[in-house]
Amino acid sequence: METKMPLLGEKVEDRKIKTTHGIINFPSDYKGKWVILFSHPADFTPVCTTEFVAFQKRIDEFKSLNCELIGLSIDQVFSHIKWVEWIKEKLGVEITFPIISDDMGEIAKSFGMISPAKGTNTIRAVFIIDPNGILRVILYYPQEIGRNIDEIVRTVKALQTSDANKVAIPAGWPNNELIGDKVIVPPASDVKTAQERPKQFECFDWWFCYKKL
Repeated sequence: METKMPLLGEKVEDRKIKTTHGIINFPSDYKGKWVILFSHPADFTPVCTTEFVAFQKRIDEFKSLNCELIGLSIDQVFSHIKWVEWIKEKLGVEITFPIISDDMGEIAKSFGMISPAKGTNTIRAVFIIDPNGILRVILYYPQEIGRNIDEIVRTVKALQTSDANKVAIPAGWPNNELIGDKVIVPPASDVKTAQERPKQFECFDWWFCYKKL
């Protein structure tokens, strides 16, 4: 199977996968929920261990957003199980989300998780999938840089806020330098709407209007 890069807006193809929690139909078993699928280079590595602890520490916040976590690497399932045991025994953190065993690399290749120029291991990829199985966000990090899990939480919140209110989300939201926790109103699509916008919302100009939710 060739390595391919998935595209935003595509529906994720359903497949049976082997995990530390047994066989899962992914993503159909998660229908109605947001899902974060994230890959890591290898079990029993320091940066990956810090990431798994960070994800687990925020599990309640993810669940409050109707969002589930599922990890992946090309290690076999027994390696995942032993590593999870080690994290619990040595660090006092129990990993409660499943980890995919992708020892043949089929899932990794179908999601573009392997970059040959960086080696044969999976890179640190993050895929945020919505309740309809649509791929909404892709984040890629090199093996040597650990992810900021708070940014992943923020991104899920931003997606949900945008979907629910039909608005755009500014940089760094909810702490944007220009408009704070306010959100951006979709741009006007005709002259009349452009003229009315400054009367309806706070605006820097008719094409840059924002509001408090």
